[in-house]
Amino acid sequence: MRALSLRGLVVGMPSLRGLVMGMSGLRGLALPLFVALSACGGGTPAPQVPDQPPPEAAVEPFPGVPPQAPVVAAPVAAPPEAPVAPPPVEVPAERPRMSDAARGPYGQGLSAFGQGDLAGAKAAFQQATQADPRSYQAFYSLGSVLERLGDSGALAAYRQAFTVQSDYAPAIVAHGMLLAKRSPGDADAFLTGKRGALPSSAAVLGALAEVKSMARDTASAQQLAQEALKKDSDYRPAMVTLARDHYRNRRLDLAQYALTAILDGFGEENPARDPNNAEAHYLRALILKEEGRRAAAITELKKTVDLRPDMVDAAVQLAAFYLEAGNGTDAQPLLERALRYDASNVIAKLNLGDCYRLAGRSAEAKAHFDWVVLHDASLAQAHYDLALLYLFSPTLPGLDPKRQADAAIAEITKYQALRGKPSQAQADDSDELLSRAKQKLADLDAQNAANEPAAAPGGSAKPASSAAPAAPAAPPNE
Repeated sequence: MRALSLRGLVVGMPSLRGLVMGMSGLRGLALPLFVALSACGGGTPAPQVPDQPPPEAAVEPFPGVPPQAPVVAAPVAAPPEAPVAPPPVEVPAERPRMSDAARGPYGQGLSAFGQGDLAGAKAAFQQATQADPRSYQAFYSLGSVLERLGDSGALAAYRQAFTVQSDYAPAIVAHGMLLAKRSPGDADAFLTGKRGALPSSAAVLGALAEVKSMARDTASAQQLAQEALKKDSDYRPAMVTLARDHYRNRRLDLAQYALTAILDGFGEENPARDPNNAEAHYLRALILKEEGRRAAAITELKKTVDLRPDMVDAAVQLAAFYLEAGNGTDAQPLLERALRYDASNVIAKLNLGDCYRLAGRSAEAKAHFDWVVLHDASLAQAHYDLALLYLFSPTLPGLDPKRQADAAIAEITKYQALRGKPSQAQADDSDELLSRAKQKLADLDAQNAANEPAAAPGGSAKPASSAAPAAPAAPPNE
């Protein structure tokens, strides 16, 4: 059968479309947690990145994607007996240009973000919004930084961007996706409202498809993504949403087929739609990992972080593969950069601590492990890593060898309690580590006992060394 484009896959093949919409029996569990990997497993798109302005002052909503349709009034449903109202008239929305006063700090913000300096980016984007209160791009970019910082002001910044420019799709999408992480129902209502106000927007339809998919409403997700591609056949986020929805619902063959259309194409007649799509490469990496194709997964993860250094989950996954092979040297810079973009990422903190442990930087390793336990004491792997640190580090500040052995025993015990009884396939070396820690403690106790002086027999004279000091000599006669 001749290979089809992605749009042909989901729109032009009725039999396959029926298969896609009817495969409810293939829903399964999410990707299992790989100890050193991010637990989210590609469940949500990556956070937004600041918008890049062109050399002139005007800024397009999405680089490489046609501008969104102009604003339209939301149609109002008429009562049954009333005549049908004519379609709303689309009126182009004026796009305010960023002022020269704002462009300087805005550029500084983009540079700071590229280096992972979120605090610097935040300050620069705030300065840009103060210099030009109608700079909707600056409000959007500020929101993208605040979201990564976990700042509650992110929603307000996104909202201000599309308040200034009502059809500014990046801010609408970002607002909807951030709402989805907090309250899926609110996100659905918000994007449904925007769909009515912007009926020609592929971006709004694509975002609504993503929200439906996150809620496991795969039928609606597929339909909305197809509608988005009908509005704009080159709208790449909707293509990725189709693949991600197949992945979430365990239709891995269809997910791979869609990813092939995006990243590789099917020959000259159907070239790749977006070969440098970082999120598509990341999703492919997750599937390859799940299939046990380690080398291919690593290749895709490398492509992902090269294209999008800010994609924290991809960096954590790649670093985990390196750590699994004992390669802390290559894992460490990936994790250090990931934490610049997401300082509260528990898995990145944990794995970076393990890098430091392997490098002999015991104090830094302990600081990272302690931070993880403080923020998530239920994470069994943190206690396992602490046990390794206590057991094999030559010295740790404030701890003598006996206290290190005691601490190792305590952490292994916590790890085993949190892990529960393992199956045969989940067996680990914690029992062996516990035995080694107990043996080390016994050896230290024996060594200390051997170094203590022998006790004096009962009733015997005190050793000379313990006798009272002699009286001082009498002064010479004068």
